[in-house]
Amino acid sequence: MQDFQKEFIDYVIEHEILRFGSFTLKSGRTSPYFFNAGLFNTGAALNFIGSSYATALAGANIDYDLLFGPAYKGIPLVSVTAAALAQQHGIDKPYCFNRKEAKDHGEGGLTVGAPLQGRALIVDDVITAGTAVREVMEIFAKAGAKPAGILVALDRQERGAGSKSAIQEIEEQYNIPVLSIISLAQIVDYLREQNDPALASNLEAVQRYRDEFGV
Repeated sequence: MQDFQKEFIDYVIEHEILRFGSFTLKSGRTSPYFFNAGLFNTGAALNFIGSSYATALAGANIDYDLLFGPAYKGIPLVSVTAAALAQQHGIDKPYCFNRKEAKDHGEGGLTVGAPLQGRALIVDDVITAGTAVREVMEIFAKAGAKPAGILVALDRQERGAGSKSAIQEIEEQYNIPVLSIISLAQIVDYLREQNDPALASNLEAVQRYRDEFGV
């Protein structure tokens, strides 16, 4: 685990963005942890997650021309990631995001920001079922853009209805990499290394969940 990943887990636990307990997911499964990226809801929190995304992306070997944020959660995420890439890593990339409905006045169109063209890298919070990604691919196809990869905060490493996770299915279907700041395996490692008994007490439940539903 790299330093920025440990710092990310420290931060999300401290600010209760990552919580432990018993949570019913949309799938009907009862998860011992829950990650709510919507709680990156202050200026400082946005600055932190933008820096984390930028560090993960700057260290990856991906060729891309543009950053794309899917509406709605992806809009602030792609904005702060682009700013952090430029400020902290000297990587100045254009970015854009989509509207839920096309605008027929003013500048018009379905996207806002830089022209959607070339190889676009998607910045979003998580991939659960892959539905949002497939919607983005339709937008890319209409604009003539190509997907370069996807960057998310957390890879749950959890299989769906089949034997693969949503991320694995996306990687195979579109032949693109999916990067994450952290993964469930790294959360397990983090809990295993804790000297805090209250925090470490969550290890058994999280590990059991991963053994049952993990990929």
